[in-house]
Amino acid sequence: MKVVGLAGYSGSGKTTLVERLIPVFRLHGLRVSVVKHAHHSFDIDHVGKDTYRHREAGAFEVVVASKHRLALMREFEQPAQLSVHHLIAELYAGVDWVLVEGFKDSDLLKMEVWRALSKQPARYVDDDFIVAIATDSPDQLPHATQRPVLDLNDADAVVSWLIASETRFEYRSEMFA
Repeated sequence: MKVVGLAGYSGSGKTTLVERLIPVFRLHGLRVSVVKHAHHSFDIDHVGKDTYRHREAGAFEVVVASKHRLALMREFEQPAQLSVHHLIAELYAGVDWVLVEGFKDSDLLKMEVWRALSKQPARYVDDDFIVAIATDSPDQLPHATQRPVLDLNDADAVVSWLIASETRFEYRSEMFA
């Protein structure tokens, strides 16, 4: 599988870019999974539903499946800070690409999503794991770079670049063990 991170500050457009990349990868016949970092408590089921009731009753894990999907929810007894590598290990092995949103400080190769309007500093200056920049304002990048600069609004071009560069994104879990 190939793994690429999408890093950037909140509001930079990471989620929108991921949302646009997935169908383009699919048009190329590729299976895509997403790993997303959440900074807060979150819930994917609802009060009153069986899975919620099972978790509230104290189940460590609840797996729910139908003929269309599977979901696994795991409750940690103590706060746990999982690495992106732990989460990738949970994914189905038959996936072609994993898009990792967030985990901006990880040791994965990443594409920075940067917008001049955000008024946020660019991360590529200090992060050697950033291998490309996706932006809607290339002429306003705060520092010169030799990294590829891609059009944030052209998902086809971003996917084409990723596929053309796919060997560098090959993920081998033993590299991070």
